[in-house]
Amino acid sequence: MNRLLSVLRVFAAAAALLSLAHPAAAQAPQPPEIAARSYLLLDVTANQILAQKDIDAPVEPASLTKLMTAYLVFDALKAKKISLQQTLPVSVRAWKMPGSRMFIDPKMQVPVEDLVQGMIVQSGNDATMALAEGVGGTAEQFVKMMNDQARALDMKNTGYKNPEGLTEAGHTTTARDLSILATRLMHDFPQYIHYYAQKQYRYPGTPAANGNNRNLLLFRDPTVDGLKTGHTDAAGYCLIATAHREFPGVGTRRLLSIVLGTASENARANESQKLLNWGYTAFEAVKLFDANQAVATPQVWKGREATLKIGRAEPIVVAVPAGDTAKVKTQVARPDPLVAPIARGQSIGTLKIAVGEQPLLEVPLVALNEVPEAGVLGRAWDAIRLWIK
Repeated sequence: MNRLLSVLRVFAAAAALLSLAHPAAAQAPQPPEIAARSYLLLDVTANQILAQKDIDAPVEPASLTKLMTAYLVFDALKAKKISLQQTLPVSVRAWKMPGSRMFIDPKMQVPVEDLVQGMIVQSGNDATMALAEGVGGTAEQFVKMMNDQARALDMKNTGYKNPEGLTEAGHTTTARDLSILATRLMHDFPQYIHYYAQKQYRYPGTPAANGNNRNLLLFRDPTVDGLKTGHTDAAGYCLIATAHREFPGVGTRRLLSIVLGTASENARANESQKLLNWGYTAFEAVKLFDANQAVATPQVWKGREATLKIGRAEPIVVAVPAGDTAKVKTQVARPDPLVAPIARGQSIGTLKIAVGEQPLLEVPLVALNEVPEAGVLGRAWDAIRLWIK
């Protein structure tokens, strides 16, 4: 018996040593209970999903549809096809739109900027239809533009039937696709995103009611600056909320929460706030490289330059479970050899990031400088060196 106990002690000691040599993989923090049909929390700064539930399940987007309408309106503004000061007519179709309204009528010529505020702040279906007709010519043509844009953004599971989000067969999306749309909207049109932080709006001469933004977090959390609410009987109460908070060593860190199919206006705000607060405390942001900082400088063959700087045009930031920042590891995976010519911005491998032994994510790397092809003699000399190598 004593011999058996001695053998067991040896095995136990060996097991303990092995556990020290190969620590257990870092466990992702468990998100709080969220009362929603589906949800997603995205760290926009790090481009990482922190929490999710049924993010590819088809859902009705309700007025979250208006994010795509806004995308196309902002694109038309950016391309100078329309202007904020330009007025648009109000058709009978727009005037008679059911649901949320900014209370415009066919006797009015309404500036585009007011229609944008009516669509975003008041979630006005009448304003949305007027913008759709103004940009697309007809609502039907505008819906085609919406679907074309969804495909261009790689929103693989989204189909639009109208510009405002009223229930209609085939008018569906997913939480994942909504995250793509919301992040691209903020990235592509930063000059117009301030409208989503606007708490109140009412077009002069219209009823005073219905002037408050339905995103309750704008009134509760000063770091929240958007983005959009939605509600129909079929969709439930939905909210895409985004917040930005400052962190030492990282700067602004932006999170985006999507909750779909909650029970009430208050519930969607509470569940969104819960997700945002959890994301900021359960994960720490780690800046690995600054914008345009070389992650690596590998050798280049047959080029006018001997080396190439590879990295990202924006900072490389990762979200790591709180307390695990010291365990972050990086490894560059790239083609070898690298042969000129190489264009600035050309894809050159990936940066693999892990926490301990657990892979976290891979970040695409690009050439930060151009390396033109060398002359005939330089190429010939490098060809010989490569052959010897």
